Amino acid sequence: MIEITADMEAIIKQAILSFVATVTPKASLTVTNGVLYFADIASPRTILNLKRNPAVEINVVDIFQRRGYQFKGRALILPPGDDESLMIANWVRATNGLEYPVDHVVKIETTSITPLLSPAHVFAHPPRSQDEIRSTYYQKYGVKPVGA
Repeated sequence: MIEITADMEAIIKQAILSFVATVTPKASLTVTNGVLYFADIASPRTILNLKRNPAVEINVVDIFQRRGYQFKGRALILPPGDDESLMIANWVRATNGLEYPVDHVVKIETTSITPLLSPAHVFAHPPRSQDEIRSTYYQKYGVKPVGA
């Protein structure tokens, strides 16, 4: 299994939303000890799909940095009561509130990780710094960073 780096973990935390190959967005993607997990809060179709075929692809892109990662691997649906499952369920409830149901927890055994870069990185001449790109997209979306 390929371990998640600190930069990958930062993008996951900043992006908040990720897209699993079933194309149902997941806001519950997290990294713990270099391993990806997500909670099934309201996605029964995703779990059915993964039971039929555990191959998974997750794309996470920070819209302001215009970059992210594509994670490919095998999904393992953890048994309820499993230590890892409880750890992620507790994280979801601490983050979102006790009323959030966690029906399943999925652990991803990553086999491939590929950087994703938008044209803002690839085609800009001269190349732009990450700070310039971020500032440009804050302006385009009409937002300011938290604490600014």
